[in-house]
This record gives sequence, C-alpha cells and structure tokens, in this order.
Amino acid sequence: MKILTLARKEAQDILANKIYILVIFVQLFIVLGAFGLAIVSSIATDPALLDTYGITSTLNVGISENLNGTELAQDLEAQKFNLIYYKNTDKALKSLGSGLVAVVSISPDGEVTVQTDNSNVFYPVVSQKIDNAVNKYKLTKKLEAAGLNQSEIQIIQNPVTLTEININDNNKKAPIALDSSYFVEVMYGFIIPFVLLLPFFMASNIVTDSVVGERERKTFEVLLMTPLSSYTVMIGKILPILFFSILQSMAWILLLNLLKVPIYNPLILILILSFVGLGFIGVGIIISMLVDSTKEANSAITLALVFATFILFVPLFIKAPLFEGILNFIPTVLIVKIASTPIVNSELLLSSIPTFLLSTGIFLLAVRYFRHERAIRL
Repeated sequence: MKILTLARKEAQDILANKIYILVIFVQLFIVLGAFGLAIVSSIATDPALLDTYGITSTLNVGISENLNGTELAQDLEAQKFNLIYYKNTDKALKSLGSGLVAVVSISPDGEVTVQTDNSNVFYPVVSQKIDNAVNKYKLTKKLEAAGLNQSEIQIIQNPVTLTEININDNNKKAPIALDSSYFVEVMYGFIIPFVLLLPFFMASNIVTDSVVGERERKTFEVLLMTPLSSYTVMIGKILPILFFSILQSMAWILLLNLLKVPIYNPLILILILSFVGLGFIGVGIIISMLVDSTKEANSAITLALVFATFILFVPLFIKAPLFEGILNFIPTVLIVKIASTPIVNSELLLSSIPTFLLSTGIFLLAVRYFRHERAIRL
C-alpha cells in the first residue's frame, strides 16, 4: 500500500509535467518519420519500386537525336524514362540538374557517353538503369560487328528465361508495408530496436530529474525520513516511470503493426525491454546520487546515454563471425531477432539471461548507493 501511494504520487508528478507529455508526441513523430524515411529511401534505391510507383516516368533524360529509334533509346523508354531529344548536346548539358537527371550522347565515331546529375536523390537507380541500357547497346554493336544476326544476339543477351513457380504457397505471409529487402533490413535491423528503446532512454532522464528535483525542492530529506525501506522508496519511484515506458513501447509496437510492419513475440519483447529499462533507470539513480544539480544530472545522463547508444546500436552494423558469440547477448541484437521471427528458440531465450542479470545488478547497485546517501543524510 505504501509503495502504491508513493508510486501514485510519482505518477501524478510525471503526468503533470508538460515536457514529458510533449516528449511523447515527439516520439510519435520520430516513429512516423523513421517509417516514412525507410519507405522513401527504399523506393529511391530500388529500380522496380521506382517503376511501380510511377516515379521513373517523371525523370527526364536528355538524349542525342542521333540515337532516336536505336535500341538504346528503345531500352531507355522501356525502362520508363521520359526521353527528351536534343540536336545540340551542349544545350542539354545546361539543363542537367534542373530539368534533366542525365544526358546521353553519341560521338561521330559511335562512342556513347553518359553524364548524370549525381546530386539527384534518385542518382544511384538512374545511373544503374542507364548504365545497363548503354552496356547492352555497346554489346549489341560489338556482336553485330562480329557478324551475328538479331536472333543470335538475343540468345547471348538473354541466355535463360526463368519462370517462378510457387510451391506449397499457403498465403500465410505476413503483410509488409513495402515489398523491399532494403526496407525490411532498415526497419528490423535498426528502426524497430531504436523506437522500442526510445521510451527507456527517456526513463533514465526522468528518474534523474525526479531524484535531483527532490533535492532542489528540499523534499528529499523528508522522503528519506519516512519509515520506508530503501527498496520501497526506489520501487515506488521507478514503478510509474517503468510502467509509462512499457506502455509507450507497447503503443509503438501496435502502431508499427498498423503500419504493416509486423512485430512478432511482443510479450517476450516487453519482458526484455522491462529489464533493459530497469538498467537504464538504475543508471539514472546512480547518476542522481553523484551530482548536486539538475544541470549536472542532465549533462551526466546525456553522456551515459551516448555511451549506451554506442554499445547497443553499433553491434547491429557489425558482421564479424569472430565476435558473433558476444554480439548475440546485446539487447538490441536480441530485439531484432525476436521481433523479426514468429518462432523463438530456446537458445535465443537463453541469450537474454545476461541482459536480465546485468540490469538487475545495476538496479541493486543503485539501491545500494541510495542506502549510502540515506545513511549520510540521516
């Protein structure tokens, strides 16, 4: 009952803080912004998606009139570029970067040259599509010079025709917002762990402000003199913070599912996130015991979060078999694996034990520091 009373008081303080409410809305914009950025970047780097969404047809490519009717021009049209023919190549080059994304020209000796606007957001795809067309055109000319006819050239350029046949297709595939391997990699490999951990980053900041704020308001000593154990005081303080953080993570999981980014095993994820959050809160408590002002606390917790971000997220971009055994214990790596697969094996669950132990150890250390501070002040 005493814990609930203290927790209720802390919860009221948190909800009365307008900055905290604003931070929740900021997190919402971050989630939606990250999702939108993943969509845009995936489309911008995928030729098939550019064609599917009709973006390629809005890209203007300047081309020499000498190439009109050639296989190169036909191939560029087949790739859905909007071709603009020029008699004067210099005139076309003046429009490069403003009205044109690329200029394709041919010299009197038959040499094809391509100049592309590398500042355009679609430059990688545009360059790839045009290079493929130019290389195909050059190969055709070489084969024609060697005396091959069109049917023989077609066989060389397209040696195999593959037909996709679905086997045991039970139509139980999870719907995904964008059918792109890059989109899946970005969302599950970085954005999802970042979004789910974001509330717990904020939790460490809130608990630090809470404890240091008690000191600055001269109410910390009153709290210490209450007939409550150190564990009771700590649990009463962190319970609402941890609860609100878990609630936010659950909301982001639901939102991502609504955006057609399925998050698997949400209960296991919440369990792991709860312990990670406990660790972050423990760090916040330790820092609040070591500093004397809110300004110092904010600086210290910022440095701690920068270090934690490095430890948690750098492993997501490391592919080193030598360190694979260690990296598998990193919480973000666990979140990626658990969130992206419907089936969790026992080995993956065992890999989460170090996270539970470390987070619990940090929290117990925080309680010890709190006891020490309490003994000094009383």
